[in-house]
Amino acid sequence: MKKPLPDIRNLSFSELESWFKEQGEPRFRSKQVYEWLWKKSVTSFTEMSNLSLPLRDKLSTSFFLQGLEVADMQKSSDRTIKSAFKLYDGSVVEGVLIPTTNRMTACVSSQIGCSLTCKFCATGKLKLLRNLDPGEIYDQVVVIKRQSEKHYGIPLSNIVYMGMGEPLLNYKNVLKSIEMITSPDGLGMSPQRITVSTAGIAKMIKQLADDHVKFHLALSLHAANDEKRSQIMPINESNTLESLSEALLYFYDKTGTRPTLEYILFDRFNDSLQDATELEAFARKVPVKINIIEYNPIDEGEFRKASDESLSRFTSRLESRGIIVNVRRSRGKDIDAACGQLANKNDAVSEVTRKA
Repeated sequence: MKKPLPDIRNLSFSELESWFKEQGEPRFRSKQVYEWLWKKSVTSFTEMSNLSLPLRDKLSTSFFLQGLEVADMQKSSDRTIKSAFKLYDGSVVEGVLIPTTNRMTACVSSQIGCSLTCKFCATGKLKLLRNLDPGEIYDQVVVIKRQSEKHYGIPLSNIVYMGMGEPLLNYKNVLKSIEMITSPDGLGMSPQRITVSTAGIAKMIKQLADDHVKFHLALSLHAANDEKRSQIMPINESNTLESLSEALLYFYDKTGTRPTLEYILFDRFNDSLQDATELEAFARKVPVKINIIEYNPIDEGEFRKASDESLSRFTSRLESRGIIVNVRRSRGKDIDAACGQLANKNDAVSEVTRKA
């Protein structure tokens, strides 16, 4: 189902002002509507109770406004909550609330499906259907924020763009969503609490630097030699490790923010001491932080979680060389918490969205 009308949330505040002026409405109406859209996150014009009924009717016949629907939700024993969000056109994306001892993190999607076909990711089984609009990304944060408050009585503290899709291939909409999430007119969150994760698109990393973004950047590395990385991440063939290290250094020089390297440890693939040595060499090219991530296997996947012994040996080698690493344990092991799993299983995902 296509949007029958322009999405009102794709209008800037000044564009909204212009529309109200054309309708002969007072200027303050634009501020009221803007607040309803972003700060109060309403999903219909009928909820805008301080507007007259004729004006609400005029808005509903001129613009599209519809929030997302929680089509499925799973709650893990470790308190992780994973949701499948159904959009206006019936497509499904995923969002996750990840509680830890000192933070409540929302993991959100930026695309419906993904074009990058990383071998270890369940989203790689889904075709790329389209980019998410800024409002659709924003809505995921709003729903997860409410889940955090409802289930745990704790406000949302962090946001990571690590769900379905490649954020830097939806560059404009991702940045617009962050603009509204951090705006006082929106959720008012600090950009320092937001991390955008990329599979590695060198020219877009440089674009982030040129745009002087204030949020954090993470690179999904997972192997520190080109041959091995290209086996699991085909994008490496056009964005080599050399080009990525150059882009990361450019980002650091321009923004002053150290990127994070994400490294999922796979059993007998990238968990040897030689792999650790290669990761150390890559990390010394640019000031970075390293997160070693425990793998959450996907259904019918060819990769397995590395053993605890391999994890300990791998991290110890890096630490012995003066590299600071953080180990991120897998969350939601008893639910479909790997990226793309819940969407793959949801009835709302038609067969045409799945790759043959």
